Amino acid sequence: MTAEQDIETLDAAAAEAELARLAGLLGAANRAYHAEDAPEISDAEYDALKRRNAAIEARFPALKRPDSPSDQVGAAPAEGFGKVAHEVRMLSLGNAFAAEEVVEFDARIRRYLGLGPEAPLAYTAEPKIDGLSLSVRYEGGQLVRGATRGDGEIGEDVTGNVRTVADIPDRLEGAPEVLEVRGEIYMSHADFAALNARQAEAGGKVFANPRNAAAGSLRQLDAEITRSRPLRFFAYAWGTTSEPLADTQSGALARLKALGFRTNPETTLAEGPAALIARYDDIAARRAELGYDIDGVVYKVDDLALQARLGFRSTTPRWAIAHKFPAETAWTRLLGIDINVGRTGALSPIARLEPVTVGGVVVSNATLHNEDYIAGRASDGMPIRGGADLRIGDRVEVYRAGDVIPKLRDVDLSARPPDATPFAFPEACPDCGSPATREPGESVRRCTGGLICPAQRVARLKHLVSRGALDVDGLGDKEVERFHELGWVRAPADIFTLQARHGSGLQTVANLEGWGETSAANLFSAIEAARSQPLAKVLFALGIRHLGEVAGRDLARHFQGWDAFAAAVDAAAPAAARHRVAEEAVLAERAQAAEEGRRARISEARAAAWAEVPEAARAAWDDLTGIDGIGATLALALCDAMSSEQERRAIDALVAELDISAPEKVAEASPVAGKTIVFTGTLERMTRAEAKARAEALGAKVSGSVSAKTDLVVAGPGAGSKGAKAEALGIEMIDEDGWLALIGA
Repeated sequence: MTAEQDIETLDAAAAEAELARLAGLLGAANRAYHAEDAPEISDAEYDALKRRNAAIEARFPALKRPDSPSDQVGAAPAEGFGKVAHEVRMLSLGNAFAAEEVVEFDARIRRYLGLGPEAPLAYTAEPKIDGLSLSVRYEGGQLVRGATRGDGEIGEDVTGNVRTVADIPDRLEGAPEVLEVRGEIYMSHADFAALNARQAEAGGKVFANPRNAAAGSLRQLDAEITRSRPLRFFAYAWGTTSEPLADTQSGALARLKALGFRTNPETTLAEGPAALIARYDDIAARRAELGYDIDGVVYKVDDLALQARLGFRSTTPRWAIAHKFPAETAWTRLLGIDINVGRTGALSPIARLEPVTVGGVVVSNATLHNEDYIAGRASDGMPIRGGADLRIGDRVEVYRAGDVIPKLRDVDLSARPPDATPFAFPEACPDCGSPATREPGESVRRCTGGLICPAQRVARLKHLVSRGALDVDGLGDKEVERFHELGWVRAPADIFTLQARHGSGLQTVANLEGWGETSAANLFSAIEAARSQPLAKVLFALGIRHLGEVAGRDLARHFQGWDAFAAAVDAAAPAAARHRVAEEAVLAERAQAAEEGRRARISEARAAAWAEVPEAARAAWDDLTGIDGIGATLALALCDAMSSEQERRAIDALVAELDISAPEKVAEASPVAGKTIVFTGTLERMTRAEAKARAEALGAKVSGSVSAKTDLVVAGPGAGSKGAKAEALGIEMIDEDGWLALIGA
């Protein structure tokens, strides 16, 4: 396990690299767990992997990968079973590990729905069964198919095996004409113990835990083996149905129970997060008495109309969350501190530990976050661990509360070796020796070497060819490292000139160990196929700090072509430099005002700094930062990358090798297609998030600021300065009712 920077201190680039690593780990874990019933990591480890990935994506939503584990549910069906396409995707759940996250879950739902904190909002709370997800379909009341979740879209046909499970009715009376019931196959503790005793006596396989036993039993090619296994089934959801089961989640569960399914008797209704947490505490206290394995409590918005309005993310519903039980801790020895250099030059400290088992997983590394954390202080300067620093040789407490990367909770100063010395954090890059600087306001120290730093260069090349970026099939991390070591690929454009330089002769890809003519030809074909790319993917592939997939799509939608994008960033560069000066002036003014005991003149300081910026540069900057989702931080990163001689040379060389296409045009039938819209003030019939999503789906661009390029302003109560600016510029303004009428909602 390779530790990286803690989520709390990750910047966008480090987060992108970590998400790529997690995608590989979770893909392998899913295959082992769901497809092979032979998990290679514990449930705690898997849960921690999922948690870290979800947490990073929650903090950096723009960085979500196309192959993100958040977009993958389970694993592809195994060979030996027929394939079943789920009409309605079988999704997973987001996780919470602390009461604060449950409170935020409720607050997030209320914000999305536009509900105040006192508005009634009921949830169901039910134990989260640790088993195997299953879908059973009925037509005309008759069981016609049973399928595992698989990867959420395609599952395994286990109909014959499902018919042997006593808890699953073969026929329903009074059911909708089409009804797909979803739930969990599991095995009770008593049945599991009895099964293992029989298996041991017969010299057969002894299962590690009830979940593995249940999954392995259902996925037998011989249904008679499944029949001999004591499988149980709790129904808790539904997929395709020809008519609604009820108006509420609780009502639908009652309907399923009336039809003959077992539903969990521990499921209750609760109003608000305090009641949910109380229910969680109650179930946690009685966990050992339930008679079956659970790993948390699931909360769902009870009102199905609200569920429909909240909708889904890629693989998780917004209206549900799993409140998971906490992880374990353990004490061990800190053997050393290593420094890793990430793609954007971030220096990430890693603790090398004497191996110790935590939550069923052997841990030998842990994140140390940053130099402040090692020194015993938080990013705001306040002490942590009572101000105790971390030193090599210390006895430390390790915990894994939802992160795949373990953390250090505490240090035992009474066990500190007498010769232990404070750790000196490096001020030079350990890979290239360039100065490692720390910008004001940042907690991370970064190598300034850029592309001359091998660690950054290789990491950027890996990102460039990854699935979420240019997706060059056959050119993975190991191949990138190998070609880089050979000196064949040092810059992004080198990938696309590789065949011309190393397609034949002695120094050729085909002559490398493990390669051949066929594999080399396949690689070159994949590289050629990767030349044609949409603008959004090219932007993301550049690896510019803070530029994730969502931001790449927003920029592509706005500029429609590489030349327009590059010209806009070039034009904004002088303003970007002045923006930094302005913010430094603001900080200086605040400090001086505090010293003199007066009110800071922020507007004046900022205006003075911007006074000499050419109007064209200011307009370009306003246009760039006015794109909804593109703020000053990303705009600065874009200008920095495109203004750096070394970076720009590499970018231009890459672009020259690519065929870059603009985003697809939205049908012109939409009344707002191609228009730039600004939402301001309070919307009462839909939230701002809903309004933006609807506008973009109809082909509009949503901007965060009003400018001469704005076509329409939708103004609710409290429109303020944006409304005033729209009036001054003569831009059309409509209220929320007018907006809904315009789009036919």
